[in-house]
Amino acid sequence: MTVMAERTVQTSQMSVEEFERIAAFAAKETDDTVRFEFINGRIGVKKVADGDHNTIVLWLSKGCMRVRPDLDLYQGQGLMVEKYREGRARPDAVLVPEDHFAGHGEWAGPGGVLLVLEVTSYDSDTDRRDRQEKPVAYGAAGIPFYLLIDRDACTTQLYSDPDPDVGYANCRTASFGVPLMLPEPLGIELDTEKLKQYVD
Repeated sequence: MTVMAERTVQTSQMSVEEFERIAAFAAKETDDTVRFEFINGRIGVKKVADGDHNTIVLWLSKGCMRVRPDLDLYQGQGLMVEKYREGRARPDAVLVPEDHFAGHGEWAGPGGVLLVLEVTSYDSDTDRRDRQEKPVAYGAAGIPFYLLIDRDACTTQLYSDPDPDVGYANCRTASFGVPLMLPEPLGIELDTEKLKQYVD
């Protein structure tokens, strides 16, 4: 299945440098209760995750580390995304080779990133952010896989074959309970049955 994400061309609200200054200031002033992203030229607010959300991230971490202890799963690492690295995203988790982000700052380039994870939140912005904008931004940055755990639909969506113009060329969707195979170079099979416990 080919994924053709619709991308609206719009004028950027500000420069990336201005965004980074605002995000750094907000992080100090809000005690990390919200985090800012800059995708498709717009600032987005990412709320702090709930317990089920964090448990899903830990589920992925445990599943990956059992099979591939040579990989690390980072939470909260900022990434430079989109075609010309003009976006700034904070995926729920980023899967990379061990120690990959050592020495990097708050916003790292996407080179070497194997997979990004997003878990949908129960807010009005999740459809636009996680289902529409993020696949385009991550695919345009050349990240091999984008895994979306959709708690509303009770599905996993694995995007693959990044394309700089449309995001990703392929997306496989499966219901919770169906095993999820993260193909080579990852070679990890995940049991998604437990995900049924982490939805409202």
